[in-house]
Amino acid sequence: MPEAPARRIVVWRQVMIGLLLFGYYLLVDSLDSDARRARADRDGQWLLDLERHLRIDVEQPLNDWLARHDLLQTLANYEYAYTYILSALATFVFLLWKRPDLYRRARTSFVLLTAVGITCFWLFPTTPPRMLPGNTFYDTVTHGHTVGSWGSSVVSGANELAAMPSLHMAWALWVSVVLAAAGARGWLQVLSALHVVVTLLVIMSTANHYLLDAVAAFVLVWAADRVAGLIHPADEHEVVASADAFFLHVEETGAPQIVGGLVFYEGAGGVPSLAEVRDVIAAELPHLPRFTQRVQQSRWRRARWVPAPEIDWSWHLRAVPVADRAGVHAGVAALAAERMPRDRPLWRAAVFEQPTGERSFVILMHHTIADGIGTVLQALRLLRPLIELPTPPARPTALQTALATAVGFAQLATDGGRPRSLGERGGHGASGDRRAFTTAGLPMAEVKQAAAGRRVTDLMLALTAGAIADVHPELIAPAGGTLRIAVPLMVRAPGAAAEGNATAAVMVDVPLRPAPTEELYDEISRHTARLRTPTRALASRWVMAHLLRVFPEPAVGWFARTVYGHRFFHGIVSNMPGPTEQLSMAGIPLVEVYPVLPLAPGAPFVLGALSWNGVLSVGLATDPALIDADRVAAAIVERLATLSATALTPTPAPAAAATAPAESPAVRRTDPSAAPADS
Repeated sequence: MPEAPARRIVVWRQVMIGLLLFGYYLLVDSLDSDARRARADRDGQWLLDLERHLRIDVEQPLNDWLARHDLLQTLANYEYAYTYILSALATFVFLLWKRPDLYRRARTSFVLLTAVGITCFWLFPTTPPRMLPGNTFYDTVTHGHTVGSWGSSVVSGANELAAMPSLHMAWALWVSVVLAAAGARGWLQVLSALHVVVTLLVIMSTANHYLLDAVAAFVLVWAADRVAGLIHPADEHEVVASADAFFLHVEETGAPQIVGGLVFYEGAGGVPSLAEVRDVIAAELPHLPRFTQRVQQSRWRRARWVPAPEIDWSWHLRAVPVADRAGVHAGVAALAAERMPRDRPLWRAAVFEQPTGERSFVILMHHTIADGIGTVLQALRLLRPLIELPTPPARPTALQTALATAVGFAQLATDGGRPRSLGERGGHGASGDRRAFTTAGLPMAEVKQAAAGRRVTDLMLALTAGAIADVHPELIAPAGGTLRIAVPLMVRAPGAAAEGNATAAVMVDVPLRPAPTEELYDEISRHTARLRTPTRALASRWVMAHLLRVFPEPAVGWFARTVYGHRFFHGIVSNMPGPTEQLSMAGIPLVEVYPVLPLAPGAPFVLGALSWNGVLSVGLATDPALIDADRVAAAIVERLATLSATALTPTPAPAAAATAPAESPAVRRTDPSAAPADS
């Protein structure tokens, strides 16, 4: 429940809280001793050695540079001594004046991060680099004698063993987070973001802190904000999560970010009418909260979910006459290429009616509402019987997650650079003239036979790359013989809501040449270990879900438009789990179900694969200026049939091995049950 706006904020109580925090700081400071200083020296040296091992020890070159500029030393000392305090105080005044509804949550997060920081000073005393014995850092503080800094008598008793974490950095970050949540004016958010950057440079160039102190500050601010959010729930206008708002910014490139599912009903008679479909959706609206909300978005303020007016069923659900299945595909492509207006809920559906009486149904929603799996989970609410997909295994501990995320950042930093262009790309406007869509059903028995105990995702990568090379050999040279494909990995927690994006993409380079599928499959399987460990995905997810919240919306928009699309990958291949039993809608069984995924800006293809009642259902969207969707889908089907038939061929007898062509290990294993289900 939102807090009552009439609840008065008692100023003297806020002052008492500040005094208690300061008293706690003085108590920890009073623990000074020779033994404690010796331990702080060891802790500081350990941090410095760790940074050197990771090759992120940037403090020394920054300090050497600052030591050559007397004026900048003085300015840096004053910035270090005053701005973090003044900015925090100014933020509290701003909240009391402009946004008292946000004051208590901001106050609680500030108290938490400061109290935890002081506790770290107690449990992990750390000597700052400038005071670390045996090192060559230039101490700008003591040389500058800046009024109010540790180099002056004004604060000569301040705790000097409080490097980890950097509260200077934490308070500066806290100010940016609060201003973003409060929807402060753009220039103020930009000024705060600049203050964060300057503070980061100052704390290291003055040798007051290590880089890892700043990293710890990021984690501390995030954790404090999350806990404060649990204590003080958000108001009825829920902020769009940064991982979801990411796709609102991506869409500003002109590439609509629409996900969904296409289903075909059984037989040519008795299919549900438009009214029956409407009744099914209307009955489930209480379980689909985003279907009754719209996005309220501005340039500087973070997007919010707000209640939408009464649903306009004439827009959200329509009947579309088509001639045949090709017309269905064209209709899906046109709807998925049309940007959804922001004055209504971000979903729509259509029933395709063919002259034969056959009908199919597509439901589409904006990527901000859900990722591929989330879309499947919400679509399942419209089907019967109600089922739940298998949940992922239990999540690792917080420490395991933190360590894996740190490893993932190091891996991402060392991954390959920008891929080569596939050639001139078509447009991604709202008209739909640069979007093609098609489907293909791959029998799961053949898929498992061809996979031969290895990952189905690896098989789909091999089939896709091989099919593109078969149909479009002209793309091989521009791409340098390599396709870089983004593979979404699910990081959804067990029991998590269907709404929201809980995936992270990992980049995989696959060979682009018209080689036999088993050859491509073997090569890809040897180089996709990154898909079997969660480290990169966890690091990517941390950036999307947490780090982006620190920066103002224009910066987040620039980031989204820069990192998502052809600058980093050529296409997307997503393999998703689905139900294994027969389902129905309005009492009519479904015989085919296909995922609909959006093209990334400038990336000419996206392939979604969904396991469904014995079939791996493939939905392929392409930019037809570069890739022919129908021909590539047909080539995928043909390659799978060839590989499956080869897998059934008996292994040659040993006597004939000398003259028979060598088979890959994948071809020899024929047990269909050996293929693991993966996503």
